[in-house]
Amino acid sequence: MADAAGSQPTNSDLPLVEVLVTPDCPHRDAAIALVRRVSAPLAGQVEVRAVQVPDQRTAEQLRFLGSPSIRVNGRDIEPGAELSFEFVHGCRLYQGAHSLHGLPEEDWLRHALRNAEVQP
Repeated sequence: MADAAGSQPTNSDLPLVEVLVTPDCPHRDAAIALVRRVSAPLAGQVEVRAVQVPDQRTAEQLRFLGSPSIRVNGRDIEPGAELSFEFVHGCRLYQGAHSLHGLPEEDWLRHALRNAEVQP
């Protein structure tokens, strides 16, 4: 897993999907599995990286909205996330259709990948 310093793209031709997590995130594995599942049809056309956010200082530097966070080319996949300015080294919950969830919606990731000019 990359640390926060390793969160820059290594191949600018490929969209970069980052799964940012705290060391003890209970949704880490499920978030990585979600990214792999959604990006599987893109075999070789997307770079996937897990990034550990070790502390609050790093969370603030990375503008981290909580764990897990998924970004495509540096942009959080949750609609409206760019309006959030509370950066935390802790758990993140996502509003689903009927309740809160520990993972973002798969459709958000698909949409972000389409916007990165990659068709899942």
